Amino acid sequence: MKELKGKTAFITGGASGIGLGIAKACGKAGMNVIIADMRQSAIDEALPYFKEKGWPVYGIRLDVTDREAYAAAADEAEAAFGKIHVLVNNAGVEVPSHPLWESTYNDCDFIIGVNIKGIINGIINIVPRILAHGEEGHVVSTSSQSGLSVVPGFTLYNMTKAAVAAMMETVASDLKGTNVGASAFFPGPVQGNLSKSSLEVRPDSLKNADAPAKAAPPPPPPPPPAGDKAGPGNFFDFSNLFMSAEEAGERVIRGILRGDLYIMTHSEFRNGVKAKCDALVRSFPDQPVNETMMKLFSMLTYNPVYDTQTTPPALGK
Repeated sequence: MKELKGKTAFITGGASGIGLGIAKACGKAGMNVIIADMRQSAIDEALPYFKEKGWPVYGIRLDVTDREAYAAAADEAEAAFGKIHVLVNNAGVEVPSHPLWESTYNDCDFIIGVNIKGIINGIINIVPRILAHGEEGHVVSTSSQSGLSVVPGFTLYNMTKAAVAAMMETVASDLKGTNVGASAFFPGPVQGNLSKSSLEVRPDSLKNADAPAKAAPPPPPPPPPAGDKAGPGNFFDFSNLFMSAEEAGERVIRGILRGDLYIMTHSEFRNGVKAKCDALVRSFPDQPVNETMMKLFSMLTYNPVYDTQTTPPALGK
């Protein structure tokens, strides 16, 4: 997109954490902001900031797993601001960390319902509306660095975030030739409240059904870097290692304006992702390539959507 001012952004999970950071970045860019969130109390907390800034904002309570409610929310957003131009599928949850075979079916259903089906519901409900009005648009879905390079013990979270990446790569391919772009957003450590909000939105039926599935205790913090003193009452300050939600939101805005396929936050993860990609390339057998097959099945063997990605400069440059 070349111009965001006056356009409308529909942001799920937009009342706190990364979603609120994205919403603030959209407001700062001059957009009308729809904050869609399952927690009315969080919406009520978020709205005054926008009103103080004089930024157009509208809150909608929405459970992204409820398809009928999603369609009604899209109608309500259009009634409030007219056309929707940007869809940000940011609503997501986490579940207790276990090896997959120790996970509960309730956790499986909960995280898949929000992290995958919730995004599907957003795309099916809103992307046709963006295409129909013919103006520039964009859809962003929040994955995670864990969707690219997995973290042991978090199968369900890793799996759903990897699914988001594949979903958005395909959506971007299918939108080729339109004036609507698509991005997968891969945040690293960002200040937020995912654990708290995941518990808040977890259905009561699941809370009551699997009381034994308690969250594993958090791992101890790593030792401070060499040279830093550690001792009673002297802990390493991790706060400067977590990006603010507002900065993460600015990176999403930049990605929309650049038309990026992938939106990253932390270059510290580059080598880990490269190691994965290199491992994939090394895994192909050392045998001759059938050129005829490559031509006949070019749609399967090569996707030019990956060629569109360029390297963004440091934020603010």
